[in-house]
Amino acid sequence: MSGAEAIAVLLVVAVIAALMAGYPAALTLGGVSLAAALLGGLAGLFPLGLLNALPSRIFGVVGSDTLMAIPLFILMGVTLERSRVAEDLLAALAQVFGNLRGGLGIAVVVVGTLLAAAKGVVGATTVTMGLIVLPTMLRHGYDPRLAAGTVAATSTLAQVFPPATVLVLLGDQIGNAWQAAQLAKGNFAPQPATVTDLFAGAIIPGFALVAMYMAFLLLVAWLRPELSPAIPAAARRDGSSAAAMFVRALIAPLGLILLVLGSIVGGLATPTEAAAIGAAGALALAAWRGGLAMPLLTNVVGRTAQMTAMIFLILVGATMFSLVFRGFGGDELVQTALTDLPGGSGGAVLVVMLAVFLLGFVMDAFEIIVVIVPIVAPPLLAMGGIDPVWLGVVLAVNLQTSYMHPPLGPTIFYLRSVAPPELTTRHIYVGVIPFVLIQLVALVVLWFMPELATALPHALYK
Repeated sequence: MSGAEAIAVLLVVAVIAALMAGYPAALTLGGVSLAAALLGGLAGLFPLGLLNALPSRIFGVVGSDTLMAIPLFILMGVTLERSRVAEDLLAALAQVFGNLRGGLGIAVVVVGTLLAAAKGVVGATTVTMGLIVLPTMLRHGYDPRLAAGTVAATSTLAQVFPPATVLVLLGDQIGNAWQAAQLAKGNFAPQPATVTDLFAGAIIPGFALVAMYMAFLLLVAWLRPELSPAIPAAARRDGSSAAAMFVRALIAPLGLILLVLGSIVGGLATPTEAAAIGAAGALALAAWRGGLAMPLLTNVVGRTAQMTAMIFLILVGATMFSLVFRGFGGDELVQTALTDLPGGSGGAVLVVMLAVFLLGFVMDAFEIIVVIVPIVAPPLLAMGGIDPVWLGVVLAVNLQTSYMHPPLGPTIFYLRSVAPPELTTRHIYVGVIPFVLIQLVALVVLWFMPELATALPHALYK
């Protein structure tokens, strides 16, 4: 290993160590990378002229048509969060499924799935579910561990269900990696891998996860009925009243979700165009419900600007990191290391997935996407035999797992911050374990059945 390659390795180690110590991701990525570049330049191991490419690369990030979908999807999600759609959905679904043991848990999964597809932001979904759902489940006698695990796992569906913000960012990174891999192989007109492809690829695995969650809840209700009792008859409406309440609560948000996803998957709109439709639709829905007053609008815009600035600042820092890492020859080092692993491309993917899972204990999903994926995805895709959509979906499910597994899964802390006092951190830790195992089973299934991720985009877009 040359001196420059050794610095590339130390750069990655230093960035991960700083992130583990709690330093802000954006400032860590940019600051550590700049320091490494300056030290390498003084030692004659880094061409400082390479930094002249930084402004144009940053402009490419902030001016990307694809990434412009992020603030619009965030605006859509925050608006729906503030317009109290979740409360109505949960109340309606609880009436429909409440007569069954475990029925309230099933209602929570359905509501979480709809919120995931409507919001696309894990933090917002977790806080909303924690404030609304947890007290309801505990009040009706649900075991605190089961209630916490159900809410935490269901909230993370916003990580893998289109139009997840993470999928937009991951799709952009995978698309760039796929193009770089094809150009390196001499294919100068490659079939692109887009965010739309990744959206389509994530739909079937997302619904498969929902089905697995429901199957687990029904199994628990059958084996241990005292952990998830039915809602008492006195607290339920009659059948026709419950059905009417369900239709009224569901029709508007479901219509908005189908409009956004249908326009993307059907090829009628790009993700950015569909995001604009979704944001406008969410604002119209909030106005129709009588909740779009100026204080609410100010709050929505402020929260959207805050989350968007955080994400794009991380992307700018990641651009600096990527440029410096490649300047030290780190990309060739990673490609050589992955190529030399036993098992070929399968062995390399397995090692990367294990590394991403372990990094999820200490790093946020956004940090993993902008630090790790640009390093490992191009050499993986250059090895051949790996579908970029499948790789993106498997990474998304893996990152979804990292969002909730102990000890540092962000969902755990989001949930802890809004949980009732009687729900302890231990309840949350124990409650998420079965769902983490379900996630790992889903990864194994995707490994042996890649067509679950590739069949729909290939059928739609050939």
